[in-house]
Amino acid sequence: MRSIFSLAILCIFSIQASLAQHQCGTEAYTRNHFKPAKEQPAMVLRGQDRDTVPNEIITIPVIVHLLFNTNEQNISDEQIKSQIDVLNKDFRRLNTDAVNTPDAFKPVAADTRIMFCLAKVTPDGKPTKGIIRKYTTKAFFLGDDGMKFSAAGGDDAWDSKKYLNIWVCTLFGRSLGYATIPGGDASLDGVVINYDVFGNTGFVRPPFNKGRTATHEVAHWLGLKHIWGDENCGSDDVDDTPRQKSYNYGCPVFPHVTSCSENASGDMFMNFMDFTDDACMNSFTYGQKMKMRSLFALGGTRNSFLYSFACDSSLASGGPLPDDTLPVIKPKASVNIYPNPAISDITITPVNDYVLAGKTCSIYNVQGKLLLRQSFVSNREKINVTALPSGIYILKIGEGDEKQVAKLIKL
Repeated sequence: MRSIFSLAILCIFSIQASLAQHQCGTEAYTRNHFKPAKEQPAMVLRGQDRDTVPNEIITIPVIVHLLFNTNEQNISDEQIKSQIDVLNKDFRRLNTDAVNTPDAFKPVAADTRIMFCLAKVTPDGKPTKGIIRKYTTKAFFLGDDGMKFSAAGGDDAWDSKKYLNIWVCTLFGRSLGYATIPGGDASLDGVVINYDVFGNTGFVRPPFNKGRTATHEVAHWLGLKHIWGDENCGSDDVDDTPRQKSYNYGCPVFPHVTSCSENASGDMFMNFMDFTDDACMNSFTYGQKMKMRSLFALGGTRNSFLYSFACDSSLASGGPLPDDTLPVIKPKASVNIYPNPAISDITITPVNDYVLAGKTCSIYNVQGKLLLRQSFVSNREKINVTALPSGIYILKIGEGDEKQVAKLIKL
């Protein structure tokens, strides 16, 4: 019994480490789905031909598209606002844990002088709180941009030349979030974050409960690469970030020296562009600051944000602010699956008058291959999943309006 328990604990830690190693989906998204913007003739509007100036604070209006399928996913205004607060502190180096930057790296740690606000004005000039709440029938979204289109159960982007679109939803698989890099299709431009790693209060799960997933992904949106350059001993095209062998996860002890380390200080694992836990991240560098700010220069991909006034509520007209009362979802029929993660048997029971008897349960791998199917004859059913390899699976019960889809983790 002790050996089985030990094996279970080992498997849990192995899966947790694996999840940590795959928390950012930007590199995979860029490789598989990124669509470059169609080239258009350069156009400069009268009065809109200025460059950034040194030490100018650039403020980016944010519109949050919150897509929820359950009450838990319908996170509060406070949780959303906490994320904007984290972004502002991290990008301005006002985060309290900035003191944890090792002395060896403090000389290059930087205040980027970039800030964020929840938008106060809609594209058509009406007042807004910068938050769109939308119920979706989707139990989860894949990393293929479905959440960015109303026709696919998501929500259409606002003008990406004036707003940073952030979609907060439930992502399937190991990714906590992903971002489009500069220069992509305007209808897809923005950041996607899992609802339970957005902000630092409410429904957030450790070790990603301090809002650093959004800090990391927004920095991708502003042109930064992962600090290891997405290849062994690769380059992130920034001069003052030391070369490192690969990503780090968890929270290494300084100094963390590898075969690619340039000196005794080793990896800059506390940089926001590594994969360490939220509590371990605390800094951008001066070189990263300059790379991000270069996008706002004359002719830069994000230059149009210098002329976005969506943070100024005095420019809104057309009525009072919309009601911010949280929509309440009527509890819907669903199922419980336990234990999950599982080693051998799982038990499935109905919730809110759902009927299992007479339905069929199918289990698929993440590639969509059917691996197991079982017909139910009662409202409490067991399925033996011992033969399934360790990993993440999709469990589907029933068809049509009564279809239930859930994620199963096999240890």
